[in-house]
Amino acid sequence: METYRELVLNNNVKVASISLGTWKTPKDLTADVVKMAVEAGYRAIDTADAYRNEKEVGKGVRECGLPREEIYVTTKLWNKNQGRKETLQAFHNSLEVMDIDYIDQFLIHWPCPAYDQYVETYQAMEEILESGKVRTIGVCNFNIEHLERLLKECNIVPAVNQIEMHPMLIQPELIKYCQEHKIQIEAYSPLMHGGEILKNETMAKIASKYNKSTAQVSIRYLLQLGARVIVKSTHKHRMEENINVFDFTLSEEDMAVIETLNKGIRTCGDPATMNYRG
Repeated sequence: METYRELVLNNNVKVASISLGTWKTPKDLTADVVKMAVEAGYRAIDTADAYRNEKEVGKGVRECGLPREEIYVTTKLWNKNQGRKETLQAFHNSLEVMDIDYIDQFLIHWPCPAYDQYVETYQAMEEILESGKVRTIGVCNFNIEHLERLLKECNIVPAVNQIEMHPMLIQPELIKYCQEHKIQIEAYSPLMHGGEILKNETMAKIASKYNKSTAQVSIRYLLQLGARVIVKSTHKHRMEENINVFDFTLSEEDMAVIETLNKGIRTCGDPATMNYRG
């Protein structure tokens, strides 16, 4: 069974097309969940300062049995740490807490437009990239207007933009913009917050045609749109199911049917108004 395929980012760094997310993974389970995921075939792990489990993710990565360079580790800068000095310190703290020599991918968690610090923050991340302690920098939850400012005022095009993305929230203009500028889209909440997409009859009907689960069809749909997908589970059989999506291809007809589900429904925050810094 093929469990991952690699994508090449705009800085020529290679990364697995499916990553394990750790949002709301309990601290006491996180290290073992990471190791379980590696056993299931995952080669990328996603965490964040805001998740409060960076230490445990680092422990899982160190103890997973694979060389460090085979596991792609992402973490994110929380909103209250925006600003040049704060960003540099927060990155150092994450690196120290995780107890690893470098971080593969460092992202701004939200633009927080009301505070207007994301440009200064990204410029600090460019400094970190030059230091060699991180391999890739990028953003999360950035709309086109946020990305346009970075491209005008900063030197390095973000490698990724991690956004909420599932069959009921496909942002075609944003996706097109990112593809035109070689910014890799990363899809979080691919099953919607709370797994709401699993209840959809249209998705279930398509899944039955391929002898796959609704979750697998949703993940496959996003992959075929060109996204990198972040999936989350603490159960090994679900981990294996979520990554076993490379032995089938959705037809153009079924892709078109799923496209009709896009209603712009957000189940997480709105980048235009999300300014929480707690």
